[in-house]
Parts: sequence; C-alpha cells; structure tokens
Amino acid sequence: MTELRGKPVADRLDKESIARMAESGVTPVLAILRVGQKPDDLAYERGIIRRFDNAGARVTVREVPEDVSQEDLDKAFDELNEDPKINAILVMRPIPKTLSLDHIKNTIDPGKDVDLMNPAHMTGILEGKKDAYAPCTAAAVIEILDHYGIEISGKRAAVIGRSLVIGKPVGLLLMNRDATVTNCHRKTPDTEGICRNADIVVAAVGRAGMMTADYVREGQVVIDVGMNVDDCGNLVGDAVYEDVSKIVDAITPVPGGVGAVTTSILLKYTTENAIRMKS
Repeated sequence: MTELRGKPVADRLDKESIARMAESGVTPVLAILRVGQKPDDLAYERGIIRRFDNAGARVTVREVPEDVSQEDLDKAFDELNEDPKINAILVMRPIPKTLSLDHIKNTIDPGKDVDLMNPAHMTGILEGKKDAYAPCTAAAVIEILDHYGIEISGKRAAVIGRSLVIGKPVGLLLMNRDATVTNCHRKTPDTEGICRNADIVVAAVGRAGMMTADYVREGQVVIDVGMNVDDCGNLVGDAVYEDVSKIVDAITPVPGGVGAVTTSILLKYTTENAIRMKS
C-alpha cells in the first residue's frame, strides 16, 4: 500500500508561491470568516495559518458567534469584502442552517473569491477551462493524483458527496480529465458497490468512519477528503483508515493528506490575487 502524503505536493506548491511573492514584492493577505468554533473548522484554520506564516503571507480571522444574526454575519463579511488590504476571503462552510450565504455568494468580490463561493464562477470548470479556479479542496485532489502519477483518463471514479465545496467540483474536474464519474449521495442505491467497482474513490461527506472496508477492493486509489474530529479529539477522515488501507493500493492519510495540499492551493490563489491587485 502506498500512502499518498500531501507534504511533498504542498512543499512544491509553496515553493512556487514564495518565489512569486518575492518576484512581485507582495505579502498576500487572506481573511477567514468563521461562525462559531467547530473543531474541524479550527483544525483547518490552524493548518492555514501555519502554511501562510511559513511562506511569509498573512491571515486575519474574523470570528462571529454561532448565534449571530443574518444582518451581523453579512455586515462582518461586507467589511472584509470592502477592505482593499485583503486579497482573498475564505468563509468556513457549512454554516448553521439558520443562516444563509446568499448575500455573500451574490456580493463577494470576484477577485477575492478563492473558494468559488459564487456559483457563477463554476462556469470555467463546467466549460473545462484549464486556467479556471477550482475550489481549493477539489483542486488539491487533482494535484495529489498528478503528483503521484495516478492515471485519471479512462478510469472509473466514485465521489461520495455532492456539495459545492468538494463533491460536485471534484467530480467535474475528474470528468474534465476523461474519467467516468459517479457522484454518490444519501439517495444513491448501493453506494458500496459503486465504490468497489471504481478505480478512484473520493470520500467527501465529512462523517468520521463512514467509509468502511465494504466500500473498497484491491487495486484502488482512495482520496480521503474528510476532516473530522473524533470523540478523543483526534483528526480523522471519512474512511476507517486502519481497515481500508490494508486493502487498497494507495490512500491519503488524515491528517497529512488532502488538507495539507488544500492550504497550499489557498496560498497559491491568494498570492495570484495579491499580484493581480497590485498591478
């Protein structure tokens, strides 16, 4: 079994971003808007801050309480959106169901939208444009597959999840690379069977231990996007790593897999925005 670690992929991406910062004379600034203190959000946030600090970029965090009103959430966002010193905005999702992202999606500055909050930005992916931004985590999945020389073209891929953050966009990115893709969700019959028949499986539902050994077979590649905190406070993925890793040919660990590359993609996008805003 090959462990598809994210560090070598992230190191390469960071080196490229740092070189671009030095060449352009910019210090990229990312703003994180977070509702409440969900453990998985905080874990992701810590990883981002470490990555940016090590690269010489900056992160500012705007936290609002979980019981924040819609008006105050939108106001907090507007302040970040209108601040000329901020090059990129990341809203931690999902947010509480009592709140809406409609205002944020409809008003976010396209030049700061590094995680494709506005669905209109998905057009580039739908059209298969190679230079189109993809949501950071979806882009990280493709970077990992490419780095480790895993063929995508002509392969069967199963994506468990259909969110706009990862499930749908990663399915499109895989399809754009000539994979045959099935997006599975709660209404999909025999998700286990679909995953076992796939060559590449992307687990992206955000539920610890959801993907058991019944979902996999020998010869597969599993990309575990899940970032969950278990009852003991440990960061774990969607797959039961101890069981699944004994069967498949390759798998990303959690932590140390997709998350590391996601933060590097975020740094890359923020750097590109800073360079564009300076010119």
